[in-house]
Order: sequence, then C-alpha cells, then structure tokens
Amino acid sequence: MNLIHPPDKPAGVFSCLSKRAFEVAIRFFFSMSMLPGSVRAILNDLQTPMKATPPPFPMPSAPAIETRGLTKYYGGRPVVHALDLRIPVGCVYGFLGRNGAGKSTTIRMLTGMLHPDAGEAILLGENVADLAPATRARVAYIAEGHPLYGGMTIDALERFTRPFYTRWSPSLFAQIIDHFELPRRKRIRKLSNGQRAQVSLALAVAPDPELLILDDPTLGLDTVVRRDFLESLIQIIQREGRTILFSSHVLGDVERVADRIGIMVDGVLRVDCPTEHFKQCLRKVVLEFAGTPKPFPQMEGIVSDRVVGQRRELVIVNYVDAHREAAESLGPASIEVVELNLEDAFIEYTRGPRRSLPVFDGGEAHVQSAGVQGAA
Repeated sequence: MNLIHPPDKPAGVFSCLSKRAFEVAIRFFFSMSMLPGSVRAILNDLQTPMKATPPPFPMPSAPAIETRGLTKYYGGRPVVHALDLRIPVGCVYGFLGRNGAGKSTTIRMLTGMLHPDAGEAILLGENVADLAPATRARVAYIAEGHPLYGGMTIDALERFTRPFYTRWSPSLFAQIIDHFELPRRKRIRKLSNGQRAQVSLALAVAPDPELLILDDPTLGLDTVVRRDFLESLIQIIQREGRTILFSSHVLGDVERVADRIGIMVDGVLRVDCPTEHFKQCLRKVVLEFAGTPKPFPQMEGIVSDRVVGQRRELVIVNYVDAHREAAESLGPASIEVVELNLEDAFIEYTRGPRRSLPVFDGGEAHVQSAGVQGAA
C-alpha cells in the first residue's frame, strides 16, 4: 500500500563470560547504544543454550520490520502515535522526518532500548521484547554520533566485539578497515568523526547481519567521507536479502539509496510509499500575475499556498485537472508546474504554513500578505 497523507491530517549473542567480562560487556553495549534489551533479558540470554547458526539470508514471507500500533508518550504527549509499519525483506527504507517528528524514538523502540507505552515492534519475525540471542545477532545498529570506546584501538575493539557474534567475519572487517585505510593501532578517541563512522560501519557489517538499522550515520561528516561511506553502503545493500532502515537528514543520500520512504510528521506516519511515487505525487505550481495575485480556492490536496511578490506558489499532492482548471480561472500571466527532487519535496511537504517572503526592491523590503491554507 502506498500512503501519502496531507501532513496536517488526522545485537549480539552472549556466550559464556566471566563476571568481569560480563560487566564490561554491559558497559560496552550501553556506550554504543546497542543494548538489545534490558539487563534482565541479557541475563536470560546467558542461560539460553546457543542455537545452531541459521543459514545466511533466509527469505521469509514475513516483513523484516513490522510495528503494530506502536506508541510512546513523553509528558502526556504522544511522540510516536499508533505507528503501523511494514518493511519487506530486501528493502532499503528511508525513514524521514524533521527534528522531533519521532524518528529516533521509533528506532530506539525497534532496537529494544526504549519500551513502548502501547503496541509492539517485530524484527525478523520476533517481538523485540523477546528477541532470541540468535535473532539479535542478525540485526546491526549504527547509532547517531558513532559512540565507541575511546580508549580502545581498532584492533582491540574488534577483539572485544568478535566473541559476541557467531557469524563474525574477520576478513570482511579487515577488508572494510583496509578499504578506508584506517590505522588499526590508533585509539578511537584520536580518530576523526569520519573515521569513527567507518569503524562503526565495519563493526556493524562484520557479523554479516540481515537487517541494518542506521540512525543518521552520515551526520557531521564532510562531503568526501560521506560519499565514501555511502558508496560502501551501496555495496553492502547489493548483497542478496539484506534489509536496511536508513534515517538521515541528508536527503540526497536517501534519494540515492532508498527504494521506499516513510515520513513522520508530529509522531504520525504520513507517507509510506516508493521514493519515486512520492516525488511524482508532489508538485509545485507557480502562478505569475501582472499585479497582485488572486486568492486560490480551497481544494483537496493543497499542502501550502503563499505569495512572493507577483507570484502565487502552491504545493499540491496529486495535482489533477481540477487544480489546473482552478489555476487557469484566475487568469495568471503564466502557470508553471515544477517537478521536485526528494529534498525539495520533503521540505515543501513538512515545513507547514509560512509567512509570505519579503521582496527586496531598491533597498526596501515590500511584504505582501497571503493566506495559507492547510491540506484538505
């Protein structure tokens, strides 16, 4: 199902560890924001016999990620409200939204770091609250900011992490580290932001996971490092059966890798459709007038309506003949229908009502008023 609503409408397997090693492991997973469940769940995992390693990349009929009525309140306000989400196996899903829209809260519930107030989250066919150790090992998570143990070298971090996984690939880890030309004996705290991101990617991919959850992994990286990170991610995507949930504020990155997107607005999933479908459904219509722009009639699908000088600019979901006829009836000098890239479409869809822009002419700012109507 393709969903586009107007925006204002209603990780690792623990084997036998000493007490000291267990305490260090707990601190490590908290530091990396990768703890898959509560400490009680981990204690239970330690008592659970190790299951046989499943064959790589089974292709189940169930979705890789599913949520049913997932809800979280803060201070009596729902930051995630009744989220119903299904991400099929093998999909690269761009999870988008402005700051405070509920993306990070959703991701924390998906990874078991935050308990929902209602509803449930299911990863690879199992409820997040009861994930088996073998299932946790099939999920990788890269947290925003790439928190890692600063006092460890890259080699030490690999030695520490490797025992938690049954399918750890030393050769794949080494291949990624060598690809980025990272100094293996250098302490993490002395690495740049981009280098820490690259180490995080190597740690996430080395266990050969089926599901990757990435929370704004390229935030703060320079253009070159971000492009290298993205190209490596694309190579990972091409491995058969891998599913990726990719949250990012860099919409160009999302447009390049995601075949489907979801957009959260005020805690509600307003868009859930293929990336190209979203771009095709949203149009910017610019009406140029000889004088003061005439008001546009209230119609279904209008996301925003503003005046800039002698232009009236509208953003419309599912632009149809009725919109075109309404525009022509105003008698503008010209009508331009503009296709939008993902970044422009996202901005226009989520920014909400705006005041008219000032028009600077001869050193003076002339501001014209315009009514802004919400989407029907």
